[in-house]
Amino acid sequence: MLRIHFSGPDLGRTRLTTEPDPLWETAASLHRLQTKRGRGTYAAWLRFACEKLNDPALARTVRHLLLPLFPRAAYFPDFLTPAAASEGLSPGLEAIRATPPARVAAELEQLTRVVTATPRGLTRLAAAEHRSELTAGLRAYYDALIAPHEATIRTRIEAERVFRTRSLLGRGVEDMLSDLGPGLRWRSPVLEADHPTVDADLHLGGRGLRLVPSYFCWGSAVVLADPELPPVLVYPMRHERAPAAPDITDGDAVPLTTLLGRTRALVLRASATGATGSELARSLGISPGTVTFHTKALRDSQLIASVRYATTVLHTLTPLGLALLAANATRARANSGGRGPSRPAAGVDLDHG
Repeated sequence: MLRIHFSGPDLGRTRLTTEPDPLWETAASLHRLQTKRGRGTYAAWLRFACEKLNDPALARTVRHLLLPLFPRAAYFPDFLTPAAASEGLSPGLEAIRATPPARVAAELEQLTRVVTATPRGLTRLAAAEHRSELTAGLRAYYDALIAPHEATIRTRIEAERVFRTRSLLGRGVEDMLSDLGPGLRWRSPVLEADHPTVDADLHLGGRGLRLVPSYFCWGSAVVLADPELPPVLVYPMRHERAPAAPDITDGDAVPLTTLLGRTRALVLRASATGATGSELARSLGISPGTVTFHTKALRDSQLIASVRYATTVLHTLTPLGLALLAANATRARANSGGRGPSRPAAGVDLDHG
């Protein structure tokens, strides 16, 4: 078990990452390739990954470079998941290239002690001039296996962000920490995290904690091995079965036909900041049954995501839904001569109830 000890200042300095961290997602996805745990949840992605790994060059990179560096074990090097990656993949890769050689050498040596099968040739990465091979491999892997799923990952992390922010604003940081998910327990002033191979205490010492929800993380939360580094807790999000993508052929407007009607457009717009079903019913003055009907249509059309947290279902926009609203707002401004949004155009009303 991992025990994270908070002081008063630590609670005030705890923050939630609002964007996917590309290098933590890369690390966790490589772990998914090494275990059967969670295969049902990630079945579609694993099929996609297997197809991509038919490319011989990418397969060699993954097999001989990335998997040895990111073993599903009690340890992998901290320099592979720098804080700069919270700003995007390119800043993260640049931070890897800029890591002092002595630190890289020390962490790779620790890796060989923990995972005795680690190829000794990886020690060459301690020399900065050899790290371009690593960063090129990470970018190739990310572009091939992670980037095509960015919309799904962003949708889930946005839903997580909205829910946690609502909890934080409504009841405070301790309430947010008390419901991060299975395997995590808040027993003030300690956050306990179940872990099969770790038994340690992490004292934040006034530095606060960066919470990183991860799409590919499964089962146990993860922290950096070096307690002197800025504290990070990467934790798994709740997963629910995603709706199947609509089968769209040329000229087929199936997803859009389900949006015709004023009420459904209002439900979509009200979901922009995150809303539960009861909140949508109250704010729009419609019945819960009507909300359920419209949110199902929007969800089946990949325009909103609905994620259950305990007894609450939170509806948020997907990137596609956000793009649709943005395009509609742009057209409305153009139609009104730039004076702001106009009334929605009349359309076929699919209101049920």
